[in-house]
Amino acid sequence: MDLEKIRHSASHVLASAVKELFSEAKLGIGPAIDDGFYYDFDLKHTLTPDDLKKLEEKMQEIIGKNLDFKKSKKTRNEAEKILKDEPYKLELLKNLPDNNITFYTHGSFTDLCAGPHVKNTKEIKAFKLLKIAGAYWKGDSKNKQLQRIYGIAFNSKKELEEYLKKLEEAEKRDHRKIGQQLELFFFHEYSPGSPFFEPKGTVIYNELLNFVREEYKKRGYQEVITPQIFNKALWETSGHWKHFKEDMFVLNVDNSEAALKPMNCPSHVLIFKNKIRSYRELPLRIADFCALHRNELRGVLGGLTRVRKFSQDDAHIFVTEEQIEKEILDLMDFIDTVYKKVFNFRYVVNLSTKPEKAMGDPKLWEKAEEALRNALNKKKIKFNIKEGEGAFYGPKIDFDIRDSLDRSWQLATIQLDFQMPLNFKATYEGKDGNKHTPIMIHRAILGSLERFIGILIEHYAGKLPLWLSPVQVRILTLTDRNEKFAGDVLKKLRDNNIRVELDDRSESIGKKVRDAQLEKIPLTITIGDKEQENKTLAIRTLDGKVKFGVKVEEFINDLLTEIKEKK
Repeated sequence: MDLEKIRHSASHVLASAVKELFSEAKLGIGPAIDDGFYYDFDLKHTLTPDDLKKLEEKMQEIIGKNLDFKKSKKTRNEAEKILKDEPYKLELLKNLPDNNITFYTHGSFTDLCAGPHVKNTKEIKAFKLLKIAGAYWKGDSKNKQLQRIYGIAFNSKKELEEYLKKLEEAEKRDHRKIGQQLELFFFHEYSPGSPFFEPKGTVIYNELLNFVREEYKKRGYQEVITPQIFNKALWETSGHWKHFKEDMFVLNVDNSEAALKPMNCPSHVLIFKNKIRSYRELPLRIADFCALHRNELRGVLGGLTRVRKFSQDDAHIFVTEEQIEKEILDLMDFIDTVYKKVFNFRYVVNLSTKPEKAMGDPKLWEKAEEALRNALNKKKIKFNIKEGEGAFYGPKIDFDIRDSLDRSWQLATIQLDFQMPLNFKATYEGKDGNKHTPIMIHRAILGSLERFIGILIEHYAGKLPLWLSPVQVRILTLTDRNEKFAGDVLKKLRDNNIRVELDDRSESIGKKVRDAQLEKIPLTITIGDKEQENKTLAIRTLDGKVKFGVKVEEFINDLLTEIKEKK
């Protein structure tokens, strides 16, 4: 059975249940979405979790009546009469052509809708209402905030139960909770959407930066630091002022409009243009970790995965037309190394083509799309086409990874841009002595570092790999007599740049071990009289396995190898 039809039909049953329990409710929209369905309502009554239970019961009652979904076509006058008490539906009706006004009815409930739906309510066999949220009408904060009810529906109760188990596991792994528990980061109302990374969180952040920088050295990147605020003239030239202004923080600087930068690309073109360039300098790979700001609506902010202030492992590569394919192929190898060999993520590849609101010559768009498609085919990579989902300046290849709960996250991206260098009149001297326009590749591997950290925390349930763990080793002493040897071991580990702590509290060893496990510390060393006498260590892993009699130097060497290899 088509899940989209089931979920869309479930949203209509939900709307009819709301109308039966709260007759004054005004209907918004109720589509099927990737992971379920929702419906928006304008209600004086504030919905509660108890209301969800009542609504589920009412939905089951409606479904049990085995009602057919009947489609009907109406004239505009007929539709206006049907919807006379539904202001939001009347607003939607205005944008419908006269020959395409359709309604669906089940029982006594009728709703403006294009479909599709199942034939009968009995086909909705397994559903659950999940949560209530606020949602501005049409997603615009200037409009009234409605109450949104989210739900899920599947073909069978077994599938529903599996999904609910996955939701329960996701709740346990919520990076916002784990981030607080492990003292990694927090947010404050004085700066919504801007994370405060605490010392332990900053370790993770910097280790990821160090990892990317190591890869850059191998691959010929040059790192730069660029300004945070630019006059609007820059954004007008780049096209962002026309296509992206709503997502920018606009300021008044020196009696002129300016903006905090939402991305690095225009400033990197300025670096390219700062001197006369030769074809011998290409490919020129410019990397930047500067902070970026995007004016996301407060209502959609969500932990580290949706923020206003963030940094990317962002780079822009200036190439000749002949160099495009090799550079794209090399980037695919780079991405494969990071995601498969280091983090063990699976991924799906998507090619996104020219959007409706795009800038530049359509022929250059065709050339860019063909170049990306050819590179994917040469690599023999399976990919999906996402029509019209490219950036406004060029088509792109996106890599959607799958985490340990099989959730999809769009992370790495490769974007091919013929337009922006033209807008800025950027040129280089070719072999023929003439000036040529470079082509620009926009790319990110991890993407937003903040978002990537949030995804990693949930993927690993807070049990980060050794090389990324804020504290890699904790030493636990059994008695005060063991403190000297513990101090010697602590010094040797620190001398080898291993992140280590000493727990010499007068607590039981059981409590110390439990505390270390709660803090997700990968390795704990227990030192008692036996270890002190033999100059050895008892090593406990996070999953509870213990190895006795380990030599200090052997432990350090094994540790350094594991960190270096990023196991």
